[in-house]
Amino acid sequence: MAGRKVLIVYAHQEPKSFNGSLKRVAVEELSKQGCSVMVSDLYAMQFEPRATRNDIVGCLHNSEEFNYGMETLEAYKRGGLSSDLIEEQKKVQEADLMIFQNKLALFSFTTGGSKEMYAKGSINGDIRYLLWPMQHGIMHFCGVKVLAPHICFAPEYVSEEKRKDMLIAWAQRLRTLWKEEPIICSPEWYFK
Repeated sequence: MAGRKVLIVYAHQEPKSFNGSLKRVAVEELSKQGCSVMVSDLYAMQFEPRATRNDIVGCLHNSEEFNYGMETLEAYKRGGLSSDLIEEQKKVQEADLMIFQNKLALFSFTTGGSKEMYAKGSINGDIRYLLWPMQHGIMHFCGVKVLAPHICFAPEYVSEEKRKDMLIAWAQRLRTLWKEEPIICSPEWYFK
């Protein structure tokens, strides 16, 4: 959809990986649709995933006892969050769609095992249960409408032809993405 803003949060150390190919296809396909695509490449940015005092600029609210939640709230109120946090928050606020692209992310990811390894009763368990804390506990809880994940199972163990088919399927999904309905983040099956 022309004019839509898309944020791809990409986290993989190797740009030539299959995950890198998925990101490239998403950027190309969504750009063709007239979308403005921003990529936050966490490895290239040397993103610091830990919540630390470095997230706060200036004096602490309570220098006697550090409480990350309280300190970041107070820093937010006075405009004292670090510039990297402010920049990423702005990207999230402006995005019409967010795609999380890495080994185990919300929207589009690859696994190290086959589809059967992520089925109910399998060694890894039903993949829906693995994703539910992210889909419901993080994204839905924060007011984000969540789309069904796009999963490429074990691309490193399949033929080149199958990997190409996975990329084609991803591109096809991206063409109809704007018509998809969000998933129900508190499904009955989770509580059975």
